[in-house]
Amino acid sequence: MKLKEQYKMEKYYILPIICFFISSWVSGQETPGGNNNSSESYLPESRTSLAPTTELWNGLYVKLRLSDRFFWYQENHYRRKASMDNRSDFVGRMGQIYNRFGFTYLFNDQFEVTLGPTLVLNYTPDREDPTYLNYTIEPRIWHQWLFTQSIAGAKILHQFRVEHRWKRYNDIGADYKYTDRFRYKIMAYIPINKPRMENNTFFIAPSNEVFFETGKHITDVFEENRVYTAIGYTYNNFMFFGGHMWTYGPTGVPGTYSNRHIVRLNVMYTLDFRSRRTPVARSLPSF
Repeated sequence: MKLKEQYKMEKYYILPIICFFISSWVSGQETPGGNNNSSESYLPESRTSLAPTTELWNGLYVKLRLSDRFFWYQENHYRRKASMDNRSDFVGRMGQIYNRFGFTYLFNDQFEVTLGPTLVLNYTPDREDPTYLNYTIEPRIWHQWLFTQSIAGAKILHQFRVEHRWKRYNDIGADYKYTDRFRYKIMAYIPINKPRMENNTFFIAPSNEVFFETGKHITDVFEENRVYTAIGYTYNNFMFFGGHMWTYGPTGVPGTYSNRHIVRLNVMYTLDFRSRRTPVARSLPSF
């Protein structure tokens, strides 16, 4: 098939499929009291949704190109969440300190694989409760497959990530429990002021990510759905981006689901040790 014909197929067939995937997941998360006029609901009648809470996530992403094939990848996050008595204050309590590292191997411009460790600090839900530890340490091992497409100047990313987690609650004396978490994310980088992603580009980046988890103590395989829309700007070795993320998923109480409104503010730094080039288009983060 000629490249021109292949481009037309991607433009007219793949993009509508992507849009359908995102819209179907968003519509499927509507609560029984929402505006879903469909005759068939995706949610059982007994399902209850809690009032939304708020959080603020700040992230630093680092991607260093060490050679033609290898990258060093790093994420550091500082996350706060709403107070117990005020669901809308965003920053009332500490949430997490989140550190992810890994080495990335680039097979080609469309496919890369990353493997590495993660260390998460999960802070107490109630600082005044002496039965809780101030924080617990959650180690993980993660690996990821990232596929990239170029469609009419936009970059489409398909991220498949697996996390092996050792996690415990903050209750004093609680045991660690092992789970596997499976994640699929589809996202797009859509340039606004230029025909493609490069230096000095304003862009919009919508995404949808679905989480599943398995383990002996897991009662609901579906863990969470995240819908995030960011706007950003690339400047030399930096990318600045931020926006709103809405999440929806089950709680520890059967039939009860929670949702969050999260403001995310991020900076990414990239550096190519092979030369002075800044690989902005290649080093897009799958945040």
